[in-house]
Amino acid sequence: MGSNSSTLATTNSLIKVCRDHKGGINWMSLSPDGCHLLTASEDCTARLWRTTENQCCRVLQGHSSYITFCHLENEVAFTCSADHTARKWEVATGQCLTVYTGHTSIVNRILVSRNLLFSGSYDRTARLWDVDSGRSLQEFQGHRNCVLALAHFSSSDILESSDMDMKEFLVTGSTDCTVKIWEAFSACCFQTLRGHVGAILCIVLDVPNKELFSGSTDYTIRRWNMVTGDQLKVFRDHQGSVICLEMVGQHLYSGSVDRTAKCWLPDTAECVRTYKSHKHSVSTLKYYSGILFTGSGDTCARAFNTKSGALQQVFPGHTFIINCIQIHDNVLYTASHDGTLRVWDIKEICSQTKQQKRTSVRSKLSQKGSLPHLFHNKVGCSPDDNNDCEPVELV
Repeated sequence: MGSNSSTLATTNSLIKVCRDHKGGINWMSLSPDGCHLLTASEDCTARLWRTTENQCCRVLQGHSSYITFCHLENEVAFTCSADHTARKWEVATGQCLTVYTGHTSIVNRILVSRNLLFSGSYDRTARLWDVDSGRSLQEFQGHRNCVLALAHFSSSDILESSDMDMKEFLVTGSTDCTVKIWEAFSACCFQTLRGHVGAILCIVLDVPNKELFSGSTDYTIRRWNMVTGDQLKVFRDHQGSVICLEMVGQHLYSGSVDRTAKCWLPDTAECVRTYKSHKHSVSTLKYYSGILFTGSGDTCARAFNTKSGALQQVFPGHTFIINCIQIHDNVLYTASHDGTLRVWDIKEICSQTKQQKRTSVRSKLSQKGSLPHLFHNKVGCSPDDNNDCEPVELV
């Protein structure tokens, strides 16, 4: 299942194809300890998989319609569904522990953070739930259309003063073209971020810098100050809806309907690299060990060297759009609307990338060490003295 190009990795990296689901897989979550995967499907079930042998160990049954999203902790799992509910499950037994009822339309997203459960729905609201009892603690009303994206932060994350009581905040992105920031326990809207002219499809936070990034069907990414609500930058290079975002260190990565992924400098909104070769939308992406992995509507996953932009490997085999990617211990998991979970060995490509990085560092050090010769300087300069090592229709 390697690439048919001689310039790419050609080893057969496919480990296994898991065909247990009877419908498309909409989302996938990896437990913090890496022991389990959770897949959410159109067949109304979620499945737990042991990553050690890539076997399904539990089937979570109870939803009466397709499952849109899932989140996995070490001991418990969470799912949400088009049946208007979310559910909490015990990993050890597969038993449903709690049902969260109250939404009046599809629940398309959930977020679990610091023992808080948030949900976003096509009913134009988000909700905060008591995780154990299932009671709705707050309803966030104010959006004029579907809530598609969720994020969470605490006041302690962005405020230097420790004198005030810690508050929890929810960030929501909607098809009404706005992002809203809410105080979680009062449900008061703290900020409304206006500027997009299309639906908000994805949000990522840069908490240390008190900033958030939103991607939209208006082809742009926008950078905002979370405290003041000010729009700081507009990222305009994409030629299609921005579907997914990931913040890694000092770089922002995005995937778009325009068949590209891009790497940006957040401060300047400069696009420093474009990852091409996709034949359809870039539906999902994930950074791992110096490699950007993408999933596409063209049924393939791809691996790009993040620094050079070079395509390193193509992972073919799916027959429909890849909706989600997870990576653990040099193993790539791709989940598709074709109903399969595919498991890939990426040890070789990760090893190659690390070797290229070491070679690049040695080359830089060698060039720095040769500068005295270039300038006929009688005073040598040792390299050792150097410290510069290095369900919205989108497609």
